Amino acid sequence: MGDLAAEKHVRYILSVEKKKDSFESVVMEHLRMNGAYWGLTALDILGKLHVVDVDEVVSWIISCQHESGGFGGNVEHDPHILYTLSAVQVLALFNKLDVIDVDRVTGYIVSLQNEDGSFSGDIWGEVDTRFSYIAICCLSILRRLDRINVEKAVKYIISCKNMDGGFGCTPGGESHAGQIFCCVGALAITGSLDLIDKDLLGWWLCERQVKSGGLNGRPEKDPDVCYSWWVLSSLIMIDRVHWISKEKLIKFILDCQDTENGGISDRPDDAVDVFHTYFGVAGLSLLEYPGLKPIDPAYALPVDVVNQIFFSK
Repeated sequence: MGDLAAEKHVRYILSVEKKKDSFESVVMEHLRMNGAYWGLTALDILGKLHVVDVDEVVSWIISCQHESGGFGGNVEHDPHILYTLSAVQVLALFNKLDVIDVDRVTGYIVSLQNEDGSFSGDIWGEVDTRFSYIAICCLSILRRLDRINVEKAVKYIISCKNMDGGFGCTPGGESHAGQIFCCVGALAITGSLDLIDKDLLGWWLCERQVKSGGLNGRPEKDPDVCYSWWVLSSLIMIDRVHWISKEKLIKFILDCQDTENGGISDRPDDAVDVFHTYFGVAGLSLLEYPGLKPIDPAYALPVDVVNQIFFSK
């Protein structure tokens, strides 16, 4: 098993931001806010967030805020709950939540809750359990969780639970590891994990590990580094992480590194990107890989950042 090429990953993440005209940068323009969260959180886990110009990042984030209170994926892009959480998470990384009008952001999220407790992603009305997690996570970080109907939100999430123990994007939707993370994370934040059949869900999740050691998102699919986060964090939250081989998963993630130029890919020998680099590093953090800051499995932020939010005066 090789080692984590941490310094090369840092250089790769910083290079992505500088190459504004690259193919990767152009195709990610509409979700640059998410990219900022992935890259900056990975840098923080690697202990290198200090190399970033904080004022420049914060100024750009503020420029992405819409009059509605929500944030777009980039300057002059429409607001969406997805980008709003990423903006709040990045500001939390820098301990800069005080630069935004918390009530405005809260009002935007509250306006997206539907009568059945679900959440829409934006004004166009798409409903998905991802948005339930995002609303709950974001409002919890902002200390405004009491502004929504939490009971209805939890009831809707539970209505998306399937007979295999997993969760889908809407009631009756196929169980998927990404949706399971969102539902388990939301239930963890709201103190509702007792509503989950942990053994049944744990069994479904541990069956995602394939021979290579990697994890897939659904039965019969190829493994992908990003599920090192979605599956692993869910297993940790329901206390069933000992049901998979941590050693094999570590080897799979490390095998997906570009050890020459930095970055992590979805599978060995594929092209790297900042999305998989973040989830690979975050997965290794959950696996307690040496030299990495611990990350919170529910908030997807470093533990020291979460502690700063909830325990600082």
